Amino acid sequence: MLVIVAPGQGAQTPGFLTPWLEDPAFAARMEWLSTVAGIDLIHYGTNADAETIRATEIAQPLLVATGLVAALQLFPHPADAFAKIGAVAGHSVGEITAAAGARAISAEQAMVLVRERGKAMAEAAAKTPTGMTAVLGGSRDEVLASIEKHGLTPANDNGPGQIVAAGTLEQLEAFAAEPPAKARLMPLSVAGAFHTEHMEPAVGHLARLAQSVTTHDPRTRLISNKDGQIVHDGAKALGRIVGQIANPVRWDLCLDTMSDIGVTGILEMPPAGTLTGIAKRALKGVETFALKTPDQLEDARAFVEKHGETNLIETTPTWRLVVSPTKGTFKLSEAVSGVDVIPAGTDIGAIASLRDTIVITSAHGGEIIEWLVEDGDLVSPGQPLLRLHPTGAQHS
Repeated sequence: MLVIVAPGQGAQTPGFLTPWLEDPAFAARMEWLSTVAGIDLIHYGTNADAETIRATEIAQPLLVATGLVAALQLFPHPADAFAKIGAVAGHSVGEITAAAGARAISAEQAMVLVRERGKAMAEAAAKTPTGMTAVLGGSRDEVLASIEKHGLTPANDNGPGQIVAAGTLEQLEAFAAEPPAKARLMPLSVAGAFHTEHMEPAVGHLARLAQSVTTHDPRTRLISNKDGQIVHDGAKALGRIVGQIANPVRWDLCLDTMSDIGVTGILEMPPAGTLTGIAKRALKGVETFALKTPDQLEDARAFVEKHGETNLIETTPTWRLVVSPTKGTFKLSEAVSGVDVIPAGTDIGAIASLRDTIVITSAHGGEIIEWLVEDGDLVSPGQPLLRLHPTGAQHS
């Protein structure tokens, strides 16, 4: 099982784009996305210094555009990719890259959204002096308790031994003066406390823009930062991306989901290295590939061939799937038992796991073509539950 991941802000380094631009096709596509975003991404990816590309409004569009164009280099015939990719995920702003790669939104929509996201988050960060500090090591429970004690937010939960605390500079100073036992603190070079309440002003702006974005069901499993669930409705995926600006990134739960679906290989899009590094620590035995430069493309394609397998949730224009967002036991709703047609928004059942019970709602209404599970079946994340011939979709 192959999972493609896209990194978040902080992965960029000065000049990282330079070797990629030697390919005229790559350069032309970057120029197009630069035009869409209204930002000279080629300049920032080649000639700008570290301080310049650290700026939120520059870093975020640069990362998303790079990931999307590099994906076209890796998969020259994009439709072929969906027969091999088991799932996609992105850390923080990388989730926009993942959503566009899964065809939930277009590349052009992604660039407008990330441009506005970066600007709005930079403006929100300027209102109050805030920051972020990585907490490396220590007892997870003690680290989380100390973060809460100091009024901070665990803004990034990246898995074993790496949690990022975020809040005001005063809160972070007090935290540094009284760190959790056996933990090492590393202040991060970021503009503000991302994925916390301090970013709420940015959420409203993106939410208004998102109302005009046309979405589609993802063409592969899309793992959400919010809780590690598989999201197979484009409108819901977009809503989660917007809300996630002011909410923690639960990359630890994304890793759990990758494990649940049987991942054997994780390939990180450029500028790569951060997420594959986390995966090596958290998912023992899973192979990783950090795609950093174009001279690695042939090896990356071999990696895809080794780990790729048929995608179970690919759709055709004549029917839609309802898939499980997580692993657990499927419980069929009595309301749909023996029913041939359902309206959009129907609760078809629930998935009960050790963590919680999640109600499954069909975003599409239509004729039930086939139930793919039975009441009481154990299901995995992204497993198809129901096939419908749609009559309409719910977008809320």
